[in-house]
Amino acid sequence: MGSLPVKYLLDTHAWIWALEAPEKLPDPIRAMLLEPDHLPFGLAAISPWEVAKKASKGLLQLSMPVRQWVAHATQAPFIELLPLSVDIALESAHLPAPFHKDPADQMIVATARMHSLVLISADQRLRDYPHVQTKWK
Repeated sequence: MGSLPVKYLLDTHAWIWALEAPEKLPDPIRAMLLEPDHLPFGLAAISPWEVAKKASKGLLQLSMPVRQWVAHATQAPFIELLPLSVDIALESAHLPAPFHKDPADQMIVATARMHSLVLISADQRLRDYPHVQTKWK
């Protein structure tokens, strides 16, 4: 995609659910995935790593081997993979307190903040964090 501005960033679980179990997404989020005005959705570069880590620990079952799934899922027409820049890495280490210690969440929130994106997430900890705009319902 790349030619349209990204407005939203999918948290890792929202990306997985969009492809594997869209019924887990709230109706408004599923509808957004079908509306060209909302596309593409950004995806933090750390999300494929998070998927691979969870799959390797047996915490995530995918419809195909993880390398194949990530290759397919990062090429989904509604996804724009956002690279991990030095600025995002530094931002993730200096998020305004309070923030929990999950490095993937830190990178995802930093990506949303650096790109001024709304984070699509079911994670209540992220939705309660006052320094990033979120959407779920």
